[in-house]
Amino acid sequence: MAKLISNNLSLEYESFGAPSDPTVILIAGLGFQLIDWPTEFCEAIAAQNFHVVRFDNRDIGLSQKLEEKGIPDMVRLMQQLQTGEAPTVPYHLSDMAADVAGLMDGLEIDAAHMVGMSMGGMIAQLMAIFYPEKLHSLTSIMSSSGNRHLPPSTPAATSVLMSAPASQAVEDVVEFGLQVNDVIGSPGFRWNRDALKDHIRACVTRNYSPSGYLRQYAAVMASNPRVSELPGVTTPTLVIHGKDDPLVPYAAGEDTARLIPDAKLELVDGMGHDLSPALCVHLADLLIPHLAANR
Repeated sequence: MAKLISNNLSLEYESFGAPSDPTVILIAGLGFQLIDWPTEFCEAIAAQNFHVVRFDNRDIGLSQKLEEKGIPDMVRLMQQLQTGEAPTVPYHLSDMAADVAGLMDGLEIDAAHMVGMSMGGMIAQLMAIFYPEKLHSLTSIMSSSGNRHLPPSTPAATSVLMSAPASQAVEDVVEFGLQVNDVIGSPGFRWNRDALKDHIRACVTRNYSPSGYLRQYAAVMASNPRVSELPGVTTPTLVIHGKDDPLVPYAAGEDTARLIPDAKLELVDGMGHDLSPALCVHLADLLIPHLAANR
């Protein structure tokens, strides 16, 4: 792994495969670290003659934290959104898209295949909107256009995401992570329980930044819907969404694919809102042909 300065921030990244091959950039979701993209998934893509880059978004993992921006007042943010007042947040998803553009510049990558999951899918969409010349293709996984009229999360998913660990002790955070996955994970592609526990512990011990999570969450909540911009996207697009996603219901995937001209939609039975190893095997099977068709 290595660091570079992007958009005046230090970002941690790791790459697989030959830099001379077409690049695939993996953009993680809310609170997810680069290691949440399974190594085997990255290697499977690289084996098809692609250069794969995974990285920690700002405020998470080993990338720079923005503690000086404070902890967002989520209650106030919700009030502002309800009244139509401009939300006050530490930064926006457009800033995180600029981070990706800066990462590419730092790695001397002119254009890449952009693959984002959840919040990362929103950032990938913004890349296609604001930096179309930097994209060979777009893949939006378990994400949304931000359309305010889409179905909400299930009550159970909303409740667990608004909860918190019993304490900041590692084992309490690991237990909380297991509870979250029980609710939003993929029922048809379940983690091995011990492997999931080990993975969550590895993430927590690598870096645990609840304040960074909240700043990312605020950026997601304050993001403007991309409903009017996505119809102008000309980048070849694949939309993947789980039929069993309780956090971002699959209507969001259908909506995204409808908005982007000629987008291909893959709805996956048994897929929830996680990146289990078993699910990623299936995601690779869907993703690689899309990448290969748009080299």
